[in-house]
Amino acid sequence: MNKHDKRNQRKIKRNLRKRLKHRPCKRDIPMLTADTIHYEISGRTQGIHCGGIGSVHMMAKKIGLVKGIDRDLQLLKQHQPYHESDHILNMVYNILAGGSSIEDIEVRREDPGYMKALGAQRIPDPTTARDFLMRFKKRDVKQLMGTINRIRQRIWRTQSASFRKRAMLNIDSTIAETTGECKRGMDIAYNGLWGYGPLIVSLANTREPLYIENRPGNTYSSVNGPAWTDKAINLVKDIFDEVWIGGDTAFSMTKSLDRWDEEGVNFVLGYTARPSLVEHAEGLTGWERLKRPAQYHIRTKPRRHRHNIKERISKRRGYKTEHLAREYVTEYEHCPKWCKKTYRMIVLKKKIKVTKGQLELFDQVRYFFYITNNRTVSASEAVYISNDRCDHENDIEQLKNGVHALRMPGHDLVSNWAYTVIASLAWTLKSWMGLLMPHRATGKKIIRMEFKRFLNTFINIPAQIISKAGQVWYRLIGYMKYAPAFFGFVERCQCLKLPDV
Repeated sequence: MNKHDKRNQRKIKRNLRKRLKHRPCKRDIPMLTADTIHYEISGRTQGIHCGGIGSVHMMAKKIGLVKGIDRDLQLLKQHQPYHESDHILNMVYNILAGGSSIEDIEVRREDPGYMKALGAQRIPDPTTARDFLMRFKKRDVKQLMGTINRIRQRIWRTQSASFRKRAMLNIDSTIAETTGECKRGMDIAYNGLWGYGPLIVSLANTREPLYIENRPGNTYSSVNGPAWTDKAINLVKDIFDEVWIGGDTAFSMTKSLDRWDEEGVNFVLGYTARPSLVEHAEGLTGWERLKRPAQYHIRTKPRRHRHNIKERISKRRGYKTEHLAREYVTEYEHCPKWCKKTYRMIVLKKKIKVTKGQLELFDQVRYFFYITNNRTVSASEAVYISNDRCDHENDIEQLKNGVHALRMPGHDLVSNWAYTVIASLAWTLKSWMGLLMPHRATGKKIIRMEFKRFLNTFINIPAQIISKAGQVWYRLIGYMKYAPAFFGFVERCQCLKLPDV
């Protein structure tokens, strides 16, 4: 930020504090007093609501994303007038501007301020965008993911040694429901929903989706899981010191465990609680009490706990309820069926207190199993690492309802696969912005932010668009809390040079 911007920021912030300062006073009229309101259309000045999108576009050009897409993808015979990067970034920026479907591109197409902000004479319409998706073949989708992943590696190399100490890979699948009836490749899932069953491999450190494969809805969760996991391992192993794999019981792929162990890859995977394993666990000894760490540190005085309304109503109406009483953990050596080596089998025993109204029934005992090849972490730490994988569910939820990347707007499986990869790039750009943010604390917040909050904080900034001397100027309007960090990010992008992989 230059001196002029800093002075304006301080002035606006000072006036805002003065406005929000609590002054006990009695008012005879409501606070919202605007009665006479007028509207008019500006003749010269053009503005947009998403002023932060210019910084994202600058980052995309500086890190080589635009050139990489045009170099690696050859989907158009002639560029009349759009290139491959124009189509892809058009869909990505539509999401960053608040759009939730391809049809929302029409809103951006009819906004001259938006196109002026990106230096575009015009942008593709929704129909053209759908036709572009139909040009994708499987190899093209894989090529696009490869292009994006090469950019990832270059950004990861700019991070500190503490960041590159451990890479935690999470793998999971989900159901992407669609109400269409003519979409090729869809099928009915186990829960009765029609749609697709995409597989997602992500990096827990930055919440980036590294690989996505679209599959029919009736596909079993772990189909092609080892192949995509191996690709993710090859992607991160030369940059990070340690590589870990996390997954639920559907991804305890025993045929690959020996190979991963020989490659030096650590894994903590959920394991199905088969009757034979449960019977063996009941005869184990050496159980230790599992004490989970506090979710947060209380800096002041602890608050008084409120009454549990649900529990009170359940007791009064005689409902059957279950409460976790205690947790114990132990371990033993186990050799899976398709393995030649033995691994640590971590057993988590949960004692559950069962009540019905005011009556206490017999306690229940449930066993959970985790298999790992790491010999340095304790059994409790292995459970914690595996439980952290649940954050991957939040990432998938953000892709579904935040980014709307799993809406499946195409006509077949491959075109929907292409859109999922393209739309997920909006979520990836959020992570890259956090990694490249000079203010480390702000960068960590961006990585952990939900997508909607990210848009409202760093993208949906009212801005006036000015063209002068062949350049596009964004003049931000109003106060912005993270203005120093935002301007620091813009200044870094202006002189950014990523290392080659």
